[in-house]
Formats: sequence, structure tokens, C-alpha cells
Amino acid sequence: MIEVQNLNKTFKVAKRKAGLGAAVKSLFKPEYTTVQALQDISFNIDDGEIVGYIGPNGAGKSTTIKIISGILVPDSGNCSILGHTPWKNRIEHVKNIGVVFGQRSQLWWDVPVIDSFNLLKDIYKIPDKEYKNSLDLLTSTLDLSTLLSTPVRQLSLGQRMRCEIGASLLHNPKILFLDEPTIGLDAVSKIAVRNFIKTINKEKKVTVILTTHDMNDIEALAERIILIGKGKILLDGTLTELKNRFATHKTLTVDFAENNEAIHIEGTTILSRSSESLSMSIDLDKIKVSEVIGLLSNKLDILDVSVESRPIEEIIVDLYKEYEI
Repeated sequence: MIEVQNLNKTFKVAKRKAGLGAAVKSLFKPEYTTVQALQDISFNIDDGEIVGYIGPNGAGKSTTIKIISGILVPDSGNCSILGHTPWKNRIEHVKNIGVVFGQRSQLWWDVPVIDSFNLLKDIYKIPDKEYKNSLDLLTSTLDLSTLLSTPVRQLSLGQRMRCEIGASLLHNPKILFLDEPTIGLDAVSKIAVRNFIKTINKEKKVTVILTTHDMNDIEALAERIILIGKGKILLDGTLTELKNRFATHKTLTVDFAENNEAIHIEGTTILSRSSESLSMSIDLDKIKVSEVIGLLSNKLDILDVSVESRPIEEIIVDLYKEYEI
């Protein structure tokens, strides 16, 4: 569905020192530095996938999204999406895609949301029946019924983002590009957006490319991740593979009947201990969690057990460190 081959993109960035003299000098003799935003970016995405496209600030995530959505033209390389080259066949291409930029709006600020929706209907030339069906579905699943008559400027950030996603899906696109879709949202709004993305992916087979710094979004939605850093693809694999590679420890917490007996198990480190509870870190390369629980049950009258994996944010930080980005 999406084939990207050897994309390259550079930008010229103006440089000047502070002060009036430097400002005047830059008018007559401007200085520029070249930034390599993308270097030989290549990947394929199949129909119906949800892919997390991650990396630190300035890695090239948004540049990639803008190129494959047809907003920017690369210096070199090829891209085919449903048989179209985004920057060459823009009119045909945009019929098949929806784009949400968390820090940009496609809704008109001073008019009610429904007016923006109606204008998008005309722009995309959506038939009346199809538009009504899409609007009804989006209104119910995204809970937009009370928002449609409200001017966009009066919406909260979470409400506006739900409307932005609805606007991007009015024309039933086959592909949805989401660039920081949950930025600044509260917990309730984040869960609502995540659930909706999973629903349209499952029921309508919408392919989703998600760029975000919120690793909880990635963990909740994407099984496959592509890591980009310094304009290069550094890793392309499943989230499970990533966890297995970096999540070498788990935290075990045990509640038990009062007991002050010393606990020593090879491959574990005691994090905290009281007469009725115990928390320890388990090195999975040395011992299994089930073995630790078995050894503890021989010494303690266990009342409750919980096992926690390493947070995905810490795993991603280690990944950044490994690739020095």
C-alpha cells in the first residue's frame, strides 16, 4: 500500500549572530547552513497496519509525513501510495488520505464545526448520502453531537482534536496520518482518541501511521514501530521484539502474612522490604519470574502478587542512547 524508497530532503537554515550589526550584515551577505532532514529513508507499510513512527525532536518524523502526504517535495527518492506519487498526483492522492497535525488545524477558527465539515464535503465532493453516513458515524463514535454547533475557538483542546480527527475522516480515506494527535490532551480524551483509532482500523481497515512522543499511545495502538534518528531509519520491527530486547528486568511485588525471614534469591535485587510486603527486581537473563514466585511461596504465606514490566518510555530512552540520538 505504501512504498517509500530512498527519500532524501535537505533544508537551508539562515544563520546570524545577535545584534543590530549582524542583522544588517545578514541582509547583504546572508549565511546559511544545510540540514539533512532525511537520508535514504525506505520502508513499506501494508494495508490495515498501525505503525508507530517514532524518534526524538528533529529526527525527521514530520518531514516524512509531509512528504508522503504530498505537502513537501523530496530532493530525491520515490514514494508510491495506492499507485500515486504524493507530490505529483496530489488531487488523486488526497482523496485516499486523512491527515491530523496535533499543532495545526484544518477547521475554520470563527465558524461552527459543522460549517467546516460542510465545506470539506464540498472540497472532497462527497456525495450527500455518503457524507450523512460518515457524519453520523463520526458524531456517535467521537461524541461530537454537542460540539458541531460550537465555533472552533470556543472548544477545549481535547474537543478540537476529536473534531480534527472527524474532519480528516469525512471522506472515508484508506490511510490516516496522525502527527502528535494526543498532544496536550487529558487522560479521558486520550483514551477516547485511542479507542476510536483502534475501531476504525479494525472495522474499516484504515491504515494508520502515528508519530508521537507519548509512548503510551504507541503501546496502546501500534504493534510495529519504525525508529528514525538524525534523518535515518535505525530500527523497523515489532513492539514485542523491542520489549524482549531491552526489557531484561521485571519488578515483582508480593504481599504476605507477617514474616521477617531474610530473603536471598540469585538473580534478584530487593528494592523494598517490610514485614508484610516485598518488592524486588528480577534479572530475566538469570531467573524466570515463575521460579522466583515458587521460591518465595516456600518461605512466605503469599496473599497477593503483582508483576510489572519495565515502562516503555525507559525502553525507548535506552534505544535512543544505543543509537546515540
